[in-house]
Amino acid sequence: LYIGEKVGSGKGSKVDIAVDPLEGTNLVAKGMNGSIAVLAVAEEGVLLHAPDMYMDKIAVGPKAAGKINLDASVEENLKAVACALDKNVPDLTVVILDRPRHAKLIEEVRKAGARIQLITDGDVSPAVATAFEDSGVDMMLGIGGAPEGVLAAAALKALGGELQGRLVPGNEQEEERARSMGLADPRQLLTMDDLVKTNDVIFTATGITTGSLLRGVRFTADGAVTHTVVLRGLTGTMRIIEARHRFDKKPSWRDLCAEAK
Repeated sequence: LYIGEKVGSGKGSKVDIAVDPLEGTNLVAKGMNGSIAVLAVAEEGVLLHAPDMYMDKIAVGPKAAGKINLDASVEENLKAVACALDKNVPDLTVVILDRPRHAKLIEEVRKAGARIQLITDGDVSPAVATAFEDSGVDMMLGIGGAPEGVLAAAALKALGGELQGRLVPGNEQEEERARSMGLADPRQLLTMDDLVKTNDVIFTATGITTGSLLRGVRFTADGAVTHTVVLRGLTGTMRIIEARHRFDKKPSWRDLCAEAK
């Protein structure tokens, strides 16, 4: 789907959809961990129409929600999160995309004493993982895609966590694009209520390769097994679905096998 594309019959309720059919393309191509297929749905006007550009982000789980500030220093945020989680700063694990642009950020986190988990691609999964205490991820920091920031914010809205962001336009054309999509100030601090206006949101993600949040697709003798999380923000319901797919009963797979023979 391109930004602004309309789908459906037009006869039902209007909704916003944020989608990334393959978050972590390079991860799948290289057989690495952490890729997911992800989608968020909410009533029309609830999800920020984020332009396809970079966004500076900070994400935490429910216990640290309300304690962070993207405009505060790295050290201040780490201390605030450590206090909220009843941990010492050296016990925190911060996920950061391994990019040259994050050299200063990585240096500041290391100077403060926190652990760093560098990832090559895909920051939606670790941002959402901050809301799960057994994930081993306490905070996600750094610059990544803006649409992915909205997806992660939708999940954290449903889970009670928090994500703050700020667009990072690369030129005047990108600034104008942000304004044309409704952001009067392209560089304003975006809070949870800017990114996802209400908690009436549904978020779902399926693991493609195993990561901190979900198990990846596992192939079996007669098909495959998938691992999916479905969140409903209005009720706080979280469903974990393990689905077993029988390829011999799926027409598309039968046709594919027949062609191969």
